[in-house]
Amino acid sequence: MKRNWLIAVTIILLVFNMIGCGKDDPEIGKNNKDEQTEKDEYVKNGIPSPLSGIYSSEEKVDRRPVAVMFDNHPGARWQSGLKDAEIVYEMVVEYPYTRYMAIYLINDPVLLGPIRSSRPCFVTTLLEYDPLYVRVGGSEQAKNDIKNLKVADIDGLTSSNEVFYRYSKTNKKSPHNLYSNMDIIRKTGIERGYREKGDFEGFKFNENDTDLNGRIAKNILIKYNKDNSTNYVYDEGEKNYIRYKDGKLHVDEFDNSPITAKNIIIQEAKTKTIDDAGRVEIDLVGNGKGIYITNGETVDITWSKKNRSSKTYFYDEKGQELVLNTGVTWIQVVNTNPDITIE
Repeated sequence: MKRNWLIAVTIILLVFNMIGCGKDDPEIGKNNKDEQTEKDEYVKNGIPSPLSGIYSSEEKVDRRPVAVMFDNHPGARWQSGLKDAEIVYEMVVEYPYTRYMAIYLINDPVLLGPIRSSRPCFVTTLLEYDPLYVRVGGSEQAKNDIKNLKVADIDGLTSSNEVFYRYSKTNKKSPHNLYSNMDIIRKTGIERGYREKGDFEGFKFNENDTDLNGRIAKNILIKYNKDNSTNYVYDEGEKNYIRYKDGKLHVDEFDNSPITAKNIIIQEAKTKTIDDAGRVEIDLVGNGKGIYITNGETVDITWSKKNRSSKTYFYDEKGQELVLNTGVTWIQVVNTNPDITIE
C-alpha cells in the first residue's frame, strides 16, 4: 500500500511539474505570442486584393474596381495617381502615341489625371474587371460599345465640373489637364445607381515571393515605334522594376515618386490601322504569345480570351495558369513580332 501511495504522489508531482514548466517555458510562451501576433496582423491587414495580392481591409477589397483612362501624350506628362493603380495597361492609339488604362480597388488617390478618351481595345479589356469606367469621350466605336455593353460609365463630357475639372496647379494645356479624384468617382457611381460591388475573377498570386528560374531580365526595352518606347530597369534591392517612358524616369505627378512594377506582362496581339485618322484595331480575343517578367527574370507565356467579355488567361510554359508575385502589374500590349530587347 505504501509503495502504491508513493507511486501516486510521484505521478501527481510530475504532472504539476509539467504544467508549471509549460506555463513558465519562454519558448512555449514565445510560440503562443507569435501565433497571436500573426492572427492580429492578419486581422489588421485584412484580405488580399484579387488585382495585386496586396492585403487591405475587407471593405475595400469587396467593392467595385475603377478603370481610369490616362492621357499619355507628351503634353500630359506626368500623370497623377498612376502609382496607386494595381494593374495598368499600355496600348497604342493613334500614331505615335500610347495610352494607359489603370485599374484600382484598394487605393483612393486624391488626384487622378490627366484623364482622356476611350478606344474599343480598352473597352474589351475593362469588361474583364466589371469596373466603373472613367473617361472623357472616345472614338465613335468605343462610345457605341460602352452604351451597348451597358458599361458603368462616368464620362467627363456628360459630368459636371465637380466630377471632372481643369487642374489649375499644373502648367499643362487643354485637353491635357482634366482631372478627378477617387472619392468623387465612387460617390458619382453611387448617385447614378451603379452597383457598388464588382463581379470578376482576379489573378492568382504566390503565397511567398517566388523567382522564375528563367532568363535574365534586368533591363527591358519595348519600342512601340521610333518615337515611343517603354523601359524597365530592375532594382535589386527592392526587387521591382523602375519605369522609364521615352528615355525619362516615369514619376507620379502628385509626389514625384518613381513608377514601379513588380510584374510585367508583355502581351502580343495583332494590331492594324483601320482609318485615315490613324485609329487602330487590336485583336484581344483569341490566343497569342507573351512574356512574363518578375524578380529580374523572364519566361515565355501564352494567353487566351474566349470572347470579348471573358477573362484573359495567361499560361506558363507548362500550360498552367500563370501565378504572379504580389504587387503592381503592368501589362504591355504590343503588336506581334514586337521590337523588344531584354538583357
